[in-house]
Amino acid sequence: MIPRHLTIATRASRLALWQAEHVQARLRLLYPEMQVDLLKLSTRGDEILDRSLSKVGGKGLFVKELENALLDGRADLAVHSLKDTPVDMPALFELSTILARADCRDAFVSNHFATLADLPEGAVVGTSSLRREAQLRARFPQLKIEPLRGNLDTRLAKLDAGGYSAIILAAAGLERLGLAQRIRHCLAVEDSLPAAGQGALGLEILKRRSDLFEILAPLSCHETTACASAERAVSRALGGSCQVPLAAYASILGQQLTIRALVATPDGKTIYRAQAAGLVPEALSLGWQVAQDLREQGASVLLANLAAKNESGLP
Repeated sequence: MIPRHLTIATRASRLALWQAEHVQARLRLLYPEMQVDLLKLSTRGDEILDRSLSKVGGKGLFVKELENALLDGRADLAVHSLKDTPVDMPALFELSTILARADCRDAFVSNHFATLADLPEGAVVGTSSLRREAQLRARFPQLKIEPLRGNLDTRLAKLDAGGYSAIILAAAGLERLGLAQRIRHCLAVEDSLPAAGQGALGLEILKRRSDLFEILAPLSCHETTACASAERAVSRALGGSCQVPLAAYASILGQQLTIRALVATPDGKTIYRAQAAGLVPEALSLGWQVAQDLREQGASVLLANLAAKNESGLP
């Protein structure tokens, strides 16, 4: 039975609102008689801008308030950027639906330079991601990598104010907000392996809301779901969070899924890489296989050392 009304919980940033409005429009097209409203919320992740996510609690800061809205009945579902969604959700919640992925690549944005290779020694590059930072430092040790927090518009404003020679952002976010012209160059996945789920949207619901599964099913993309499942399996197996420079990217060609992943130290001096391929239905096991390969190379020790540093507060 189709409900007469659904409410979508969303962060209040411009990009988050675009994502929620996209889901809202899709639902209205599918169910013209259903009223679909948005509940706009501010999260701690949006409010704490003076410290990196890895220092203040990680990705969960972006979803807690939205989950509270699901629990108390103010909303029926929440829309998340999948790369910012923790792989281990509280027991009461479930990631019911993954929509088709947009561009998964990282984008180079600069007002004066065309590519990373054009930047002079000592040029300042801004990024909010340890994953990006590690890969940048490995390829361009002569550059200065500085933290960059805030929503997309805030980050662009900091670039335009002259605080950075360039910044690295998710291409999908820029494209969704009509800012593709700001992209000077998209980094190849071989050079900047994306985060698990990058470019995809996920819908979170309460597990007990079984009535929503069938309603939301038409929004699901089978291919993106398989790729994201493999990617998030790597992250889950390795305890991935904002405190760990970890990347995972899966692609499908025909019936074969290929998953690539890496774990690194933030300085980029140590990077472990692994890859596996198999049939699409094996997505989860392929993700676990890649994670095990990374462990055997030495990722377990690296991750343990990073965890110890984070607990001690060492830089």
